[in-house]
Amino acid sequence: MRTQGISSSSSSSSTPRWNFRKFFVDLVFAVWRWIGVWIFRKNEELERGNCISQELIQEKEESSQGASMSSPSSSSTPRWKYEVFLSFRGVDTRRSFTDHLYAALQRKGILTFRDDEELERGKSISPELLKAIEESRFAVVIFSRNYAFSTWCLIELAHIVKCMRERKLMIWPIFYDVDPSDVRKQTGTFGQAFKDHEKRFKDNIKMVEMWRATLREVANLSGWHLQNRHESEFIQHIVNEMMEKLSSKSSSITKNFVGIESTMAKLIPSYLGFENNVCMLGIYGMGGLGKTTLARVIYDEFRSHFEGSSFIANVREDSKIHGLPQLQQQLLADILEDQNINIRNVYKGVDMIKKRLHFKKVLLVIDDVDRLDQLEKLAGEQDWFGLGSWIIITTRDEHVLVQHEVHKRYKPEVLNNEYASKLFCLKAFKMEQPKEGYMQLSQEVLKYANGLPLALVTLGSFLVGRKIDEWKSALKSFKKTKGDIFDILKISYDGLEDMWKEIFLDIACFFRRRKKDQVIQILENCDFDAIIGISVLVERSLLTVDDGEYLGMHDLLAEMGQKIIRFESGGNLGKQSRLWLNEDLLHVLKNNMVRKMTKL
Repeated sequence: MRTQGISSSSSSSSTPRWNFRKFFVDLVFAVWRWIGVWIFRKNEELERGNCISQELIQEKEESSQGASMSSPSSSSTPRWKYEVFLSFRGVDTRRSFTDHLYAALQRKGILTFRDDEELERGKSISPELLKAIEESRFAVVIFSRNYAFSTWCLIELAHIVKCMRERKLMIWPIFYDVDPSDVRKQTGTFGQAFKDHEKRFKDNIKMVEMWRATLREVANLSGWHLQNRHESEFIQHIVNEMMEKLSSKSSSITKNFVGIESTMAKLIPSYLGFENNVCMLGIYGMGGLGKTTLARVIYDEFRSHFEGSSFIANVREDSKIHGLPQLQQQLLADILEDQNINIRNVYKGVDMIKKRLHFKKVLLVIDDVDRLDQLEKLAGEQDWFGLGSWIIITTRDEHVLVQHEVHKRYKPEVLNNEYASKLFCLKAFKMEQPKEGYMQLSQEVLKYANGLPLALVTLGSFLVGRKIDEWKSALKSFKKTKGDIFDILKISYDGLEDMWKEIFLDIACFFRRRKKDQVIQILENCDFDAIIGISVLVERSLLTVDDGEYLGMHDLLAEMGQKIIRFESGGNLGKQSRLWLNEDLLHVLKNNMVRKMTKL
């Protein structure tokens, strides 16, 4: 429990059993130190039990610093597991304010650590808690009336401040039912708490003074003060500000996509902007240009500016598989943060969207549209949404946008030679320039990719780690493609072993957006080495696995796989190795052609 304090020191036992144990432990530690191994052992005078001591934290930190300095594999780049760590006094706010704030952060998709939710029962809380602080990007410290009475909270806060200095952890204080000046000056309940600590730890006043300094430092940081505001309004304000801070920090997203920053600089002021009206933008162009990537970056960068947001991906395919009512349901559930919405037909869905979102400022992305009715049922009119809303549509077919009277339309350009070279080299060489001896070969590859991002990524992943003679052999294949995108992408497919080809084709036809573990189980039941096979496809950029462990494959790559299957069968359904369309399957069954099939 966080509210547990450090007990006063207990005298050591004088029993023979304890004396023998003490002698044995002293002997073991003496031997280890004699051979040069230094180990920290908690002193008898330190607290025994579940609560970790300040000295133990200090020794742990000094040991870990020494280890990291001597280890050649240590890295100065922090790896975050959580976006927010919540520090609070459980008895004051665990089941009230902290619980409400935690729920609001979770609804916004902010990965938040709260000790009673994340730690496994039966484990000592202290090491996991320290690790969670170190693996968090931001710490929110909720100062309440009894916060300073808990030595656990004070020790935790000291570690948070240390991580602020050494790991660039950002701290945001919240003053809940307490005056900020009481925290800074240690007056009021905070003053009483420190009078108790000074009596209790009179032999370690230095530690108490360190706690005082830590409180002053955090209380002087910019934060939020509840005062007389309604809690629900106060929490919403906090979450909105945190979303903005997280969004500004996550602007590094754009660095992962070569050339995206210049595109954004052109697109936002000219096509979107922040006027007080509803803006509907269409992003169109051939597959592989990066339309979905651009829409995703805009969504991730700006969704904190809106009251609600939703990214409806793969509308073309999902509308066929699941139907438009399910996409309408997803749209409303995302924006209204209500998972209990149930839509039985598209007409009810249209009515609910118009009524529930009419006064709400939203950011909505409708990705990969290919029919007018999809737009009519998901974003039929601009007045369905509140003023200031952004509706972004991606499609390969500009005519769909014209039909829907989307007047603002943007067609991404292929990458210029500078950006194309940078993207290709990042994939092929893991750096921004070609390796020595590969400059001319790289220029020839760029010529055939013609600035198309998907082709650059796929070819770069195919060529990574290969020798010069292998590059030259691959270039001969490129020259036969005559610039056709499917033929360019097929080069990576042709470089796979037979089993990896079979796995690729199965995923292209049946398993896109399916759970990775489920697909592995199915494929292994077919005697495929699925784990290594999927790993190979990911390495070659023929497959992706998202944070939710779902498999993804670009539409063009899936279409290429399906085109390969049709080509191999000479256009004869009865000879196709796989059937993935219902109408084709019905045709084969009706005409008694199933005996010639291998996979349905």
